[in-house]
Amino acid sequence: MMSDDNGITKSSNHTNSAANSSSSASKNDISWSETLANILHHASIYGIAAGYCISASLLSIINKWALMKFPYPGALTALQYLTSTLGVLICGYLKLLDYDRLDLITMWKFLPAALIFYLSLFTNSELLLHANVDTFIVFRSVVPMFVAVGETLFLMQPWPSLSTWLSLATIFAGSLIYVLTDYQFNLTAYSWAVAYVVSMSIDFVYIKHVVMTIGLNTWGLVLYNNLEALLLFPVELLVMGELKKIRHDIVDESDWHSFSVVLPVGLSCLFGLAISFFGFSCRRAISATGFTVLGIVNKLLTVIINLVIWDKHSTLIGTIGLLICMFGGVLYQQSTSKLKAVSVQTESAVEDEEQQMLLEMKLEVEVNENQGIVAEETT
Repeated sequence: MMSDDNGITKSSNHTNSAANSSSSASKNDISWSETLANILHHASIYGIAAGYCISASLLSIINKWALMKFPYPGALTALQYLTSTLGVLICGYLKLLDYDRLDLITMWKFLPAALIFYLSLFTNSELLLHANVDTFIVFRSVVPMFVAVGETLFLMQPWPSLSTWLSLATIFAGSLIYVLTDYQFNLTAYSWAVAYVVSMSIDFVYIKHVVMTIGLNTWGLVLYNNLEALLLFPVELLVMGELKKIRHDIVDESDWHSFSVVLPVGLSCLFGLAISFFGFSCRRAISATGFTVLGIVNKLLTVIINLVIWDKHSTLIGTIGLLICMFGGVLYQQSTSKLKAVSVQTESAVEDEEQQMLLEMKLEVEVNENQGIVAEETT
């Protein structure tokens, strides 16, 4: 009888040891998979942000080059919209990418976002027309502060942390230092600057809402945004008087078909497609405020490239202001990053607890089954 009890005890201990080792191995597998998933997730976010910064900063330079050869900003923008639209449609037809098919109801829902996007570009062009680039950078730097408030009030995001506000203030202060070294403000420029800040703030917050709620994938967003913006092009063509200028140059037989014109225009269109993809990917991956901060960094990179390529140098104080802006961009943290981290940890803890309970239940069942088998053998 004593030997039977010892056999039961040994069998139970062996089962407990096997279950514990199985539980430990399972936890290690889960831990490694979670670590790898987190690494890949962060790498994808950084890659998307880097792609957006590169394409956006170079697009501004290439656009400037293209406009020097093809001085029709509205037509150039329309060509970019057309290239992006055709690129998505052709690649989708060749099964190289997947996009959401065109639907009239979805197009109607997306129309306000496309209209706001178009207005932001319109005020952008007018501000650059009536003010210098330095003034544009300052008002562009103010936008994230309004976006942070709008994101909290309308997208139900938490208020940014103190470090976030300090980084945004650093960016604004650096831009202000830069523009104070050489500025020429006037009432017209101020009016367009205010309109630009308002339209851009609404654009970033509302587009973020549309991206998260309309249910389109990245290439679907690219297709809808560029197609509807392209449909709005005739309005700008008439309002800005560009149609009259194009007709005049057609009569004068301008050299539009030379390689020196086709190359920058073609590169501009290709980079427009790239920024569409990386732009919407960034809107999904980061907060609206973070996306606008990336936009500021892009402008700073553009200014630096301008200083390197063309003979347009800022003063020493202006350069210091640029460095302060870039330092503020580095210090910036997403307003919801900590909340997301806590949420992920909570979900992970709940999953671990549930898995532990399942393992304990499985262990208990196995022990009971083993005890039942031993009891049957003894009888």
